[in-house]
Amino acid sequence: MTRHANERTSVSALLGARVIASDGSAFGEIREFAVVPSEDASHVFGFVLRGGTSKKEAPTLVRIMDLVNQQKGLTLRSKAEILDMPDAEAYLLLERDLLDQQIIDVYGHKVVRVNDVDLIWEACLDGTDRLSLRIAEVEVGLRGAVRRLLKGLPQASVESLATRLPPSVIPWDFVDLIERDPSRRVKLKIEQNRLANMHPSDIADILEELAPAERQALFTSLDEEVAAEALEEVGPKMQQALIQDLDSEVVAGIVEEMDPGAAADFLAELPEERSDAILEEMDPEERQEVEELLEFSGDSAAGRMTTEYIALPPEASVSFAIQSLHEFEGDLEAVTDIILIDDAGAIKGLVPIVHLVLAKPSAILSSLPQGHIVTCRLDASGKKVAELFDKYNLRSLSVIDDEHHLAGVIHAEQVIANLRHKH
Repeated sequence: MTRHANERTSVSALLGARVIASDGSAFGEIREFAVVPSEDASHVFGFVLRGGTSKKEAPTLVRIMDLVNQQKGLTLRSKAEILDMPDAEAYLLLERDLLDQQIIDVYGHKVVRVNDVDLIWEACLDGTDRLSLRIAEVEVGLRGAVRRLLKGLPQASVESLATRLPPSVIPWDFVDLIERDPSRRVKLKIEQNRLANMHPSDIADILEELAPAERQALFTSLDEEVAAEALEEVGPKMQQALIQDLDSEVVAGIVEEMDPGAAADFLAELPEERSDAILEEMDPEERQEVEELLEFSGDSAAGRMTTEYIALPPEASVSFAIQSLHEFEGDLEAVTDIILIDDAGAIKGLVPIVHLVLAKPSAILSSLPQGHIVTCRLDASGKKVAELFDKYNLRSLSVIDDEHHLAGVIHAEQVIANLRHKH
């Protein structure tokens, strides 16, 4: 009798299970579960088997589609194709690459360890009686650990006990494997794009939870923009650990994506020789901007400000301001106001972005409701900056030079980040 589709099982339950030949003889035992991520990351492609009579016998690969899941056990179809096991590195092997491994739960924004993998037998959609084996979720709680601890006891008894425990699982769609070997990580990259959609602070939290090798593997897998945002969210010690083994050219590419103020703070914490090597690899324009900020104390307003802001003439139109927002290459989410400056760079007004939405495109910026102008000098202390944000409930603070010209902007998130790292 063939078992029904939608029957649940697991890696721990099937590991070591016998596969029966079509003539009823023992063919081999399941030793691994091969997945081909590039073709189908959500289904097991086949079982890796070893014959029961010889432990040294070379492994073979049997496709799931060539098996019948009967009441008496997994049975080979009469015309099943038995494959020689090719290079194991070509596959994601669930027992080797997942059990006991750290993974990123991109849904819960945390790092966990895999105790078991839940699988589901499903009917194929081709109208035949063939079954497929879908990877449903990974067990990260006590239930999966108990299954493996009691491996060898009657399966019904083990499952009866395991089902009494509350499940702690992550849907397979929300799992991302951390692989420390870069050459294998490329082959095993699954749903990596989900990481890029996470908030930088969540990625930073994950990086801090990982062991050094896994942390490095994750960080180097991020693209430059995401890596830059994550680097801004961690403390100086973690920053240095993340870039320690990277070439200066690679680090320079990441630093160029950082906010200039954050980049200057980062480089200021590095040994001078290392900092100079990174600056040498940067594009001239970005390098000059960061070098100017490096001249100031990290605890001063100049050391905390960014030179990425939007400043326009008072007579500019709303439509021009909106176009400037579209063309802005800095962190657009941090921009809360349009700063109005004259030809000399002196601040003449401040227009909250919300007023652009309500104004006519032809309206002149100076005619819109203005925000309160609060400024500080380049050499203002970090304490003074924090006091101004608290006193005036600021979202951003303009920094001026000795001639009262706009030199940069400090955003609230930068003040919060500095306070967090101090505590």
